Amino acid sequence: MSVCLRHETPADEAAIAAVTIAAFRNAAHSGHNEHRIVGALRAAGKLTVSLVAEADGQVVGHAAASPVTVSDGAQGWYGLGPVSVSPEHHGRGIGSSLVREVLRLLVDRHAAGCVVLGEPAYYGRFGLCPQPGLVLPGVPPEYFQALAFRSTMPSGRVSYDEAFMVSAE
Repeated sequence: MSVCLRHETPADEAAIAAVTIAAFRNAAHSGHNEHRIVGALRAAGKLTVSLVAEADGQVVGHAAASPVTVSDGAQGWYGLGPVSVSPEHHGRGIGSSLVREVLRLLVDRHAAGCVVLGEPAYYGRFGLCPQPGLVLPGVPPEYFQALAFRSTMPSGRVSYDEAFMVSAE
C-alpha cells in the first residue's frame, strides 16, 4: 500500500471528518468533538497546515496545525492536532509520517515552535517533550509537550484557538 501525503482540498472535508470521527471513536480521553474542531478551524481560516494521507484514492489520515498564543507574548507558536488515522490503518506509520511532515512544514514557515497535547511516548519520538515553564491549564503536565524550532522555549500559559471549545453535541 502506497501512502501519499498532500494538503487538503475542499473535496476532502467529508472524508477528513469521517476519518477523525473513526480515529477518536473509542478514545477514552476524547471529547468526540475533534472533527468539529477541524471544521471550526477551517471556517475561521486558522488551519495553518491541514494534511491528508491518501491510500488507494481514499483519505486514511489527517493532521492539522493552528496558531496558539503564549501568555509571555512569544510569537510564531503552533499547536499540532488533531492527528487522526483510520483504525484499520493503524500501525503502518501513517500518523508518524503526518506528524513529521506537519513539523517540517512549520519549520519551513519559520515557526518558532510547536506544542501538542498527547501521549508522551508517541510525541516524544518527534522531539516534543514536557516543558516546566509551558502550561496548558487543566491537563497533566506530562501530556502537554513542546518543541522549539528557532527560538528559546517560551514560558507561560498556552491558549488554543476558540475552535477547540466546540461541543461534541
